Amino acid sequence: MLSKDKIARINELSKKSKGKGLTNEEAKEQSRLRREYLESFRSSMKNTIETVRVIDPEGNDVTPQKVRNIQANKRLH
Repeated sequence: MLSKDKIARINELSKKSKGKGLTNEEAKEQSRLRREYLESFRSSMKNTIETVRVIDPEGNDVTPQKVRNIQANKRLH
């Protein structure tokens, strides 16, 4: 996960871009921070999906086969 300082900087740059605009260096920094944020988010989401088990109301495991295969390869469940 991204640090609070980096998230605060992303928000600061976003607010500035809507106001008076960004310099070239700030725009590059904003782009780099956004990319870093998205990589972190995607990694976290992938990990969550790969470790989840889906149980229907009757108590049956209905986890998709693709996820079960990933879990088996990683020996998670």
